[in-house]
Amino acid sequence: MAKVIAVNISETTGVPKQEIEKGYFEVNHGLVGDAHAANWHRQVSLLGTESVDKLKQAGLTGLDNGRFAENLTTEGIILYELPVGTKLRIGETLMEVTQIGKQCHNSGCAIKRIAGDCVMPREGIFTKLLSPGWIKPGDSIEVVE
Repeated sequence: MAKVIAVNISETTGVPKQEIEKGYFEVNHGLVGDAHAANWHRQVSLLGTESVDKLKQAGLTGLDNGRFAENLTTEGIILYELPVGTKLRIGETLMEVTQIGKQCHNSGCAIKRIAGDCVMPREGIFTKLLSPGWIKPGDSIEVVE
């Protein structure tokens, strides 16, 4: 079963996020209180533990949830294989995948400098909210047909 492992937030862009107990996600915004939240196509960022595990196997340490500035750390679903336009029911929300990966900052972000690598540009995904609600660790992730 695909599920949320952590909900993560930061007040500043380009830095690792901190885990929170639960988060409220608004349409045309994203995670309330998060620095990346805005009315654009990358309202929510997701990264799977499957992607982080690749870096752990390469010897990188200190890779806590939120280390790569993802709002949602997930497990049990290969996020970067989902086509753009895929709808996901996560907790109380409904989201649509809008982007797979992203262009990395030219000089490398704080995350890459801290962790030694950043998997987000290669395997992270971004979504926009179609319906609002709460998300907490343990919530299921369902691909909606």
